[in-house]
Amino acid sequence: MVQLSAEGKALPLRSHPVHGVSGDLTLTERLRRHFPWITLLSVLLLVGMRDINFLSPENLINLAADVVPLLIMAVGMTFVIYIGGIDLSSQSVANMSTVLATIALPTFGVGAGVLVIAAGLVAGTVSGVVTTRLKVPSFISTLAVGGIALSVGQYASGQQALHMDTGQRQHAFGWMTGQVAGVPVSLILALAIVALAWFIQTRMMPGRIFKALGAGEPVVVASGIRAERYRILAFALSGMFAALAGLMFSVRLSGGSPTLAEGFLLPAIVAVLVGGTPLTGGVGGVLNTLIGTMIVAVVRASMLYFNIPATGQQIFFGVVLIIAIATTIDRSKMRVVK
Repeated sequence: MVQLSAEGKALPLRSHPVHGVSGDLTLTERLRRHFPWITLLSVLLLVGMRDINFLSPENLINLAADVVPLLIMAVGMTFVIYIGGIDLSSQSVANMSTVLATIALPTFGVGAGVLVIAAGLVAGTVSGVVTTRLKVPSFISTLAVGGIALSVGQYASGQQALHMDTGQRQHAFGWMTGQVAGVPVSLILALAIVALAWFIQTRMMPGRIFKALGAGEPVVVASGIRAERYRILAFALSGMFAALAGLMFSVRLSGGSPTLAEGFLLPAIVAVLVGGTPLTGGVGGVLNTLIGTMIVAVVRASMLYFNIPATGQQIFFGVVLIIAIATTIDRSKMRVVK
């Protein structure tokens, strides 16, 4: 284990025993690292036994492309959960972004995308400032910012669905709806965003400090690092990624609505947690969320194969969320549960 100094240098720290076992990880801890992969393969094989065509490359590519907005939203949320927080504003920010993108398209063209991403960045920054400077718990601050974003979307849209002009949409964002070698451009773009997020997490100083914040914020503060700046940055990134997810929604469906991304918050949180990033933070990360999102995608698709009604999806994800939190949370960081 390492401690980061204010200059970014790694200082050695003594490793702590895991669940009362000195030195090596327990068998349970070792298996937990591979649990997301095992779960994904198990679900794929289960559905594949029902219909072998489900495992065809073409179907899997289409399945992945279908959850691109969810993946982008979940990747942004990963940064906040990685530091031990939560972002409940992502869905509302994405909804607001679909409305703003549709309204701004005739005037700004492709610049509407920049405007939307900037709006998400501002929303996330506000959440971060309220959480860190005003000491408001993140689930309250982000819920409040989400309410503001929802109201902005409702006011700007007149509480109705908006539609993009087909020609303007094609001119500004048509490249996002095409394919390269049979692979949707939106999926390629999403994987590039995942790669960028992974680079931030593993190769840049903010990512290493995010991990340290999740593992133990007092150590980061004692090292002389201004932890508040990096906490705000994590929320800002989450807001920006949520807005980008909203932009993808808007382009795909050629319009915007204050409820267009409704029902995506719970699956996004599930994707992060099932992927192996616990609410207490410090472990997991972006690649884990990629696996978690695919688990969510396969489970959603499997419900059609097993004739489970759509109304049962939220119930299922709610149960999975409880199980994921119960099995991944680090109780050593929580002396009292309120």
